[in-house]
Amino acid sequence: MTCIALQARLDSTRLPGKSLLLIDEKPLIFRVMEALNCIPADLRILACTEDSISSFKPLAAEAGFEIFAGPKDDVLERYCQVIRRYKITRVIRATGDNPFVFTDAATAINAEALAINADYAGYSGLPYGAGVESVSASALLGAGNEASSPYDREHVCPYLYTHPELFSLHHPLAPLRWQGSNLRLTVDTQEDFDRAVCLYGALKNEPLRYYGTTIIKKHEEIFKK
Repeated sequence: MTCIALQARLDSTRLPGKSLLLIDEKPLIFRVMEALNCIPADLRILACTEDSISSFKPLAAEAGFEIFAGPKDDVLERYCQVIRRYKITRVIRATGDNPFVFTDAATAINAEALAINADYAGYSGLPYGAGVESVSASALLGAGNEASSPYDREHVCPYLYTHPELFSLHHPLAPLRWQGSNLRLTVDTQEDFDRAVCLYGALKNEPLRYYGTTIIKKHEEIFKK
């Protein structure tokens, strides 16, 4: 079973409450789920923290996501709990900061991961905030058993790609149509959020399933003038 697991929390030091800030009358976290709905998967879960579940639950239901609360700082363990609870075999990992995830690129990298049975797969060369990671459940559970540093526990996947002797890694350069490593699409600051509102307005009539291809073009039009 392939699951899109979206990690999110309410508290943010640089942009407090950013998950609930509105982009065209819907919270940021809803826009993230809206985009992720274009990626084929058997199950979709918003993996949040206990202190955010009451705020996120109605939004998850509206977007068609299950909701699951786990540890706040040990995000790796949160993912492991999701895997054990729902008997997942592969996770498409996404984060709540990224309303412009390249859904077409995400679909492609997950298909590549499945085709070669990679433990970990993710494109390089995408804009910051555009990518997802496709990870086998067994690899994440293995990392959960072995990883000990706070950084590895908080960021979920570093233990995998820093131990290539233990895991099968697939980290190719993204196809040219999705490349844009100089571009920033994540939402971490007020400036990021203001940019996201502007970009969403320019994209609202574009199909979400082609976000990667269209965003590269629209970003140039809007922000390179």
